[in-house]
Amino acid sequence: MNNQMLIIYNHSKLYQIFEEISSELNFEIIEISSEKLLNDKIKNLDNFLVLTNVKLNVQNEIVIYDFPIKIFKLLEKININFLKSKFSNQSKILINQYYFDLNSREMIKNNNKLKLTEKEINTIVYLSKAPNPVSVEKLEELVWNYQSDIETHTVETHIYRLRKKILKFFNDDKFIISERNGYKIK
Repeated sequence: MNNQMLIIYNHSKLYQIFEEISSELNFEIIEISSEKLLNDKIKNLDNFLVLTNVKLNVQNEIVIYDFPIKIFKLLEKININFLKSKFSNQSKILINQYYFDLNSREMIKNNNKLKLTEKEINTIVYLSKAPNPVSVEKLEELVWNYQSDIETHTVETHIYRLRKKILKFFNDDKFIISERNGYKIK
């Protein structure tokens, strides 16, 4: 079942056109004519686009001012926007009380955004998925792509700096925990 939804706002003729070709489309189509109904509907949706000819300032809207437009051009625009939305949604993950935007490499809590490096994000994501503490050697191998016979303190140094950064920005000294056999996210 496809969960993509195209909401056509206040444009009956356009809705009729899409309804005629709906069997050929890879998304569901609905028509909404009131802004209140629209806002109520999108509260419970994740993967949607609003197609309109007036600017509404809602999330994921496509405003088409220039009618007529070729249907293939419009379908291309819709599909591209669905892809962008999907990419954006997949890049946001929740770990404990923090959101992480993998695209912009930001750690977010209460609209406060801490910029992180790619290695810092990769380390946090890897640690968050691990059921047990992860050893320095495992992080060197899987996150840093170092060989285990090299003597280095890169992982320890990076984690020390990352913990310091999180402590300073979010006043959280318990996000990454150091244990006898490695690191973990509490």
